[in-house]
Amino acid sequence: MEICRFLMYLAIIFTLLVEESTATLQELLKGFIVTPNPTVKNFQPILSDSSGDFSLSFLRVNQDQLALAIVHVPSGVSLWQANSVGLARWGKPTRLIFNGSLVLSDLDSGVFWSTRTEGDRVVLASAPNLRISKAGKSSSVLWQSFEFPYDTLVENQNFTSAMSLVSSNGLYAMRLGPDFIGLYAKFKGPGSDPDQIYYRRRAMQAKASIIQGAGPILLRVSSDGFMGIYQNGSIPNDVQSFNSYQRSVSGPRRIRVENNGNLKGYYWSGSSWVLDYEAIPETCDLPSPCGPYGLCRPGVGCSCLDNQTQAQNGDCYPKQEIGDLCGSEENKFREIRRTGVEPPYKELMGYTQTESYEECEKSCMMNCTCWGVLYNNASKFCYNVDYPIQTILEVGHENKMGYFKLWEVAKKKRDQRLGIGIGLLCGAMIVLGFVVGFGVYKLSKRNKRFKNRILEEDNINATGPYKDLGSSSFGSVELSNR
Repeated sequence: MEICRFLMYLAIIFTLLVEESTATLQELLKGFIVTPNPTVKNFQPILSDSSGDFSLSFLRVNQDQLALAIVHVPSGVSLWQANSVGLARWGKPTRLIFNGSLVLSDLDSGVFWSTRTEGDRVVLASAPNLRISKAGKSSSVLWQSFEFPYDTLVENQNFTSAMSLVSSNGLYAMRLGPDFIGLYAKFKGPGSDPDQIYYRRRAMQAKASIIQGAGPILLRVSSDGFMGIYQNGSIPNDVQSFNSYQRSVSGPRRIRVENNGNLKGYYWSGSSWVLDYEAIPETCDLPSPCGPYGLCRPGVGCSCLDNQTQAQNGDCYPKQEIGDLCGSEENKFREIRRTGVEPPYKELMGYTQTESYEECEKSCMMNCTCWGVLYNNASKFCYNVDYPIQTILEVGHENKMGYFKLWEVAKKKRDQRLGIGIGLLCGAMIVLGFVVGFGVYKLSKRNKRFKNRILEEDNINATGPYKDLGSSSFGSVELSNR
């Protein structure tokens, strides 16, 4: 009986410890510190929501680095990441602390990211939404991840014109205009403004009109399977239906700006994320599906703008640096001309009207910020490209023409690399030839010695001078003298 009572007490204590451990994983209080576990391969949960489907985690990036992220636990997919300055190391110098602010820091490099708050507790709501609040004031939220989205928007999360979704490679972003959803590309380099818009969805305003000055609009993904634009009310001004519209699904929904510039929607089926929506369904309509100076032909695929260069690793040419195309002698450019081409998002590009293609081309030729022009001989529209050329559409109409600039310095560097490679190859061949020649020389010398030795042995009994006699002949001579 005593043993049974003792075992029962142990079971109760163990249960209490487990419950306490679980409770601490659902709330962070001041003084909390955690460091990366070196044995973890994918993500290390730190704080869980009540369902256990989501966790604030250290997410492994590039094997030896980490990002602070909210992870969908069953799939391991990141739904939010802290917009930190660089990536921290996956190791003990990195730590996450809560001292009123959530702070991701490195003892050597300093602070990577901080919420800059004075809160008392951190919780992860099942939305999933990370929140910092004051003790005893659950409604007093000082900071929440919903206000700082990364590349993903989850269902029932409000997206406003003050926010942006940015692809993980930093090239593409989604933002709201006064009455539209826009996708933008950062082709002009860091700090350049404005970005190039390549997709725009205007609100249809079928059930409710957008009134200018009556308040900002917001975007929200509904659990009913659509993306809606709203202004001061629950009735959407615009509805963009997903494939599963008004169909019940088992898991959460989300949209994400992908690294190719597309905006896609997904829902969780219980075992995988199912593609449910694509803003840009055609590959050639993406901002740069074939890379810089690529040529996309609908239904066929990619090639290069000059018809001579072979695309390697998705790029026809090395990355072109942003700069003054005619500011110095080193920045000379090569010209490429092509017929039967047009920009993939011409409706969203700025243009002027010129009487001829020659006039359109001339307007770009001496303009140091112009990288190319595309001309439509029917409409007389001259489209100016003020960033390094991206993928161009092949349309086959001879009255659509293009003029493009390619920095000669990029070609020169490529030629230098080619020259260095040829030089190294020639050097290796010379060394190889020397080694082979030396080996042949040594072999022939050894064969010569071998042949001489055979001749010496063959000439043992032959008549000739005394010096040609073999060693055994000395014995014969001595015996004959005796």
